[in-house]
Amino acid sequence: MTGLVDHTPRSICIIGAECTGKTTLVQQLAAQTGGQVVPEVLRDWCATQGRTPQAHEQAALMQAQIDAENQALAQVNKGQGAIVFCDCGPLLTAIYSQFHFADDRLLAAAHAHHRRYDLTLWLQPDLPWVADGWQRDGLAAQAGVHRLLELQLALHVPVVRVSGVGAARWQAAQFALAHET
Repeated sequence: MTGLVDHTPRSICIIGAECTGKTTLVQQLAAQTGGQVVPEVLRDWCATQGRTPQAHEQAALMQAQIDAENQALAQVNKGQGAIVFCDCGPLLTAIYSQFHFADDRLLAAAHAHHRRYDLTLWLQPDLPWVADGWQRDGLAAQAGVHRLLELQLALHVPVVRVSGVGAARWQAAQFALAHET
């Protein structure tokens, strides 16, 4: 994998299994702080392609996520913004590859990239699951990905679990930002 950067201040990864509120929380936090959002490349890719990716497409998707994050961090380093909120990060692509295709080859590069975040907010699967058509796999996949995230995130600090519904989830994320960065 190319494009890895050294540790850059003020980068936060919001990660969780499907349907845990990542995109909503990223947008709320960025709006509150004036931060920059790096959207989930996979979501846009699926919308454009009209399908989920195949095994041979995973590495390119992960690299596209890394490139998007590096571009945002470069802007922050030039004084254009104070904080970057990454919607899911490359580690989730590697975990999806592991879960769906029994392929763990992307994990090492994903971990190398994940180490540069100042903080990881790990969203817990305590929100009601909502189908959105072809992109979401269901509660069983959500639980399986959550278990893999637990194993993989044990290798990183700081990781803060964020749970609760509505205002409670928002307050937990705000507390983590105030006390962990």
